[in-house]
Amino acid sequence: MDYKAAEHKVKPGQKHYKHVFAVAAYGESPYLDKLLHSLTKQSVPSRIILCTSTPNAYITSLSAKYRIPVYVRHGAHGLKEDWNFAYEQGAKLAPLVTIAHQDDLYFPDYTKALLYAFSQYPDMSVFCCRYDTIDAAGNTIEGKSEQVKRYLRILLRDHAHADRSFVKLSALRYGNGIGCPTCTYQTRLCGFPLFQNDYKFVIDWDTLIRLARLPGRFICIEKPLMAYRVHSGAETAAQIENHNREKEETEMFEKLHGRCLSRILMHFYRKAYAAYDTEPKTCQS
Repeated sequence: MDYKAAEHKVKPGQKHYKHVFAVAAYGESPYLDKLLHSLTKQSVPSRIILCTSTPNAYITSLSAKYRIPVYVRHGAHGLKEDWNFAYEQGAKLAPLVTIAHQDDLYFPDYTKALLYAFSQYPDMSVFCCRYDTIDAAGNTIEGKSEQVKRYLRILLRDHAHADRSFVKLSALRYGNGIGCPTCTYQTRLCGFPLFQNDYKFVIDWDTLIRLARLPGRFICIEKPLMAYRVHSGAETAAQIENHNREKEETEMFEKLHGRCLSRILMHFYRKAYAAYDTEPKTCQS
């Protein structure tokens, strides 16, 4: 798919958009400014909104700086609740919603590639792409997790057959081959609420498996269109330390393959924890 051929002009003052970045903001991330800057530099404009359950002066100041509206969810912070809120607020504005994670970056042609894919495949339920891995300073580093994910996504490269459940599930059966922050959801096909499980680590993996079994096409662009930031404050390290990652991944493999094969798969996954503990494993930024 040559997404560079896409031309989606938005006239000045035009209010109709097909796509919205719904930024899930929490606390006072030092990287939020960089994320918002990257979203405003898209080669094809999208709507941008900030969604938070922790309103504060820092988020308000960035909202004013970039002239981006803030939507506040009243209630305790919760991953599922916050992400569903961002998704639902975005769905009121456009049919395609990206839940943008506050520590990451989106490259200028993300929206352009997304809208071209949508023009070619109107039944696209999920859009995803390859991602780069960056450190706290923004330097590109080796991303071993993403290298593995590319192998899991091999069948998704055949866009003509990516509406078939077995093709979509092929990227998810032996691990989550789809990077959560790369995803955009077509709300008409993905429905509400988007996240229906109570997982903390594999919330996106379980959701994508559910969506893979529904009508709709998964379109994956094997070009890096965003960057996933690895830093010491990310949730991943805590999930490994308290063994929740192991617990939830074991549950996922048991649902997919049964207890016996799950034990074999987890044997290899446990060995990978130490090697990959400085890389992004989930969509939690």
